[in-house]
Amino acid sequence: MPKVLVSDSIDQVGIDILCQVAQVDVRIGLPPEELVRIIPEYDALMIRSGTRVTQEIIEAGDNLKIIGRAGVGVDNVDVPAATRKGIVVVNSPEGNTIAAAEHALAMMLSLSRYIPDANQSVKSGKWDRKSFIGVEVYKKTLGIVGLGKIGSHVATAAKAMGMKLLAYDPFISQERADQIGCRLVDLDLLIRESDYITLHIPKTKETYHLFNAEVFSKMKPTARLINCARGGVINEADLAVALTNGQLAGAALDVFENEPLEADSPLRELGSKIVLTPHLGASTEEAQVNVAIDVAEQIRDVLLGLPARSAVNIPGLYPDVLEKLKPYLQLAETLGNLVGQLAGGRVDFLDVRLQGELAGTNSQAVVVAALKGLLSQALRERVNYVNASIEAKERGIRVIETRDAALTDYTGSLHLEAKGSLGSHSVTGALLGDQEIRITSVDDFPINVPPTRFMLFTLHRDMPGIIGKIGSLLGSFNVNIASMQVGRKIVRGEAVMVLSLDDPLPEGILAEIMKVAGIRDAYTVTL
Repeated sequence: MPKVLVSDSIDQVGIDILCQVAQVDVRIGLPPEELVRIIPEYDALMIRSGTRVTQEIIEAGDNLKIIGRAGVGVDNVDVPAATRKGIVVVNSPEGNTIAAAEHALAMMLSLSRYIPDANQSVKSGKWDRKSFIGVEVYKKTLGIVGLGKIGSHVATAAKAMGMKLLAYDPFISQERADQIGCRLVDLDLLIRESDYITLHIPKTKETYHLFNAEVFSKMKPTARLINCARGGVINEADLAVALTNGQLAGAALDVFENEPLEADSPLRELGSKIVLTPHLGASTEEAQVNVAIDVAEQIRDVLLGLPARSAVNIPGLYPDVLEKLKPYLQLAETLGNLVGQLAGGRVDFLDVRLQGELAGTNSQAVVVAALKGLLSQALRERVNYVNASIEAKERGIRVIETRDAALTDYTGSLHLEAKGSLGSHSVTGALLGDQEIRITSVDDFPINVPPTRFMLFTLHRDMPGIIGKIGSLLGSFNVNIASMQVGRKIVRGEAVMVLSLDDPLPEGILAEIMKVAGIRDAYTVTL
């Protein structure tokens, strides 16, 4: 009989599901060395956020078939190590959607009607109605930043309460926004016109401290800000100053840059202007039951030889199939990530052309891998091989797939073209004999470069001196160039330059590059 180890607190309903097919051992709070020692005995591991599943633990798990995380994030699991070992990693991407959305709405209403302070006032023996005159949300404008599953549910509920809806999400199509009932606008307009702003975005390099002093200065002085998404997307020091100075009327936060919230945080001193909760977005009985059921069922299915439905690595592909397709999947994901960053903004169409021997393979996994790469900048760990197609569909992205078995310069290659709000860009890539990925064209300009973590792409006029100017400019900012290549179609015509960098570009350097004579466009890419 298979054995399952549960190393964090899981709702009993999940344990009961696992017991249908396996012997279940619940051992909470194991030290890492003990987990390494006993993991060879188990076929499956079920965790929450308390257990860190390191490469050492995974390498010791010779019988492990699946690791299940009862929640959304899998930051505490070494997913690449699990994938290399053929272990499926699953999560529960939708188990706490309703809980998080309802908490955002509860925070908005609590803030509007001073419920926490009024409650404390009555409990202290007072009956002070005049101090807690609130505001209605009816006919107010709610700005929703991030229109994914949680943001969409907030929109549906807010619309039912009679609110006007604005939304900002560069990865959502207008058609999808119309279906939800939101007017899709740019972020600046949303900030200026909203009476309430609720955040439903991941913490990324682009969203870190997205809401700061500059943004608060643009908001209505009667506006209120709600964040039940991720800590760090708000500059908390700037928020405290803005609330103190009356630049906005209030804020409600469930998440913080550092958790637990520091004892000396200025947010604690703002009284009725702010509502604070200790990261309760997913803390409902139903959400805990939902994630336990979701992940336990997937572990059960995998132990019975069935595919998992929410794998974050390679769902339903067993080691022999995985070994054959894995290089092509990595190629597709890398090219998807690259073309998505080159396209920027919203993508409406993705053309996927499988060439050479790749045209004869089962393309479904390759297309999904391309979509996963395309969406990775927007969704980070929330997009995986299972939900990439669904996420793309919800964002109004149409996928067009073609095959060309004619011989190319490489045994098999993949061409992706993304078309969206900012225009169209394309990339082609292939695998060399040693299965090393090569980017072979960008926007139909021929090149031959391996992808690296930090890259700079320019479109420029092919003219003497321009390469030297870019090199000197990067050097003046202490940016080291690892490699450089130029692709052109005709002499003295347009050309593409690709630079592999040792470090990310410092703030402001892209604007300086655009000032160089002959440069038509420039893009930074982080893979």
